[in-house]
Amino acid sequence: MEIKSANFIKGIRGSDDILNDLRPQIAFIGRSNVGKSSVINSLVGTKKALVKSSSLPGKTREINFFLINNDLFFVDLPGYGFAKIKSVEKEKLRKLILWYLLSEEVKPKRKIVLIIDFKVGPSEFDLEMINLLKENNFDFIITANKIDKISKGARLKQLKEISRKLGTENIVLFSAKTGDGKDELFEKLKIKN
Repeated sequence: MEIKSANFIKGIRGSDDILNDLRPQIAFIGRSNVGKSSVINSLVGTKKALVKSSSLPGKTREINFFLINNDLFFVDLPGYGFAKIKSVEKEKLRKLILWYLLSEEVKPKRKIVLIIDFKVGPSEFDLEMINLLKENNFDFIITANKIDKISKGARLKQLKEISRKLGTENIVLFSAKTGDGKDELFEKLKIKN
């Protein structure tokens, strides 16, 4: 599928009619500042950023829905694991993420893109999220963003280390900056670019 249109629909913090829309949802989740918004912008390919991104972690505080080609939603979830926000706010965000993932209120079929930082590797929070997704039988794709931050020669070593920590070699290497990995991620999502 070629992405011809992508529009921000709304941000939610709980129950909403959009959850009853039966169009499929592809949810992007990951640690704060891992580049979720940048990955979505890269996939959509518009010159003007569809999703606001920031160098400051923890800016996304709601679940944002973007309608793609009038066929499906890209869903940008808040980041997890950011240490510099108040623990009360951190707990609210954690509950919001878990609510979206586990609530029976969310009707349509969901696929999850779990984004990790390729340079940093998986965090404790990433490993916890992977376990949660596995325990609840989610269809998810691990995407290692920011491969452009490591020299091409060092990438194989880093990939082996990440694969060892995650217990899988099924990882999409991605760069929101250069577009590397875009076709592979589209293929895994069953979206033709």
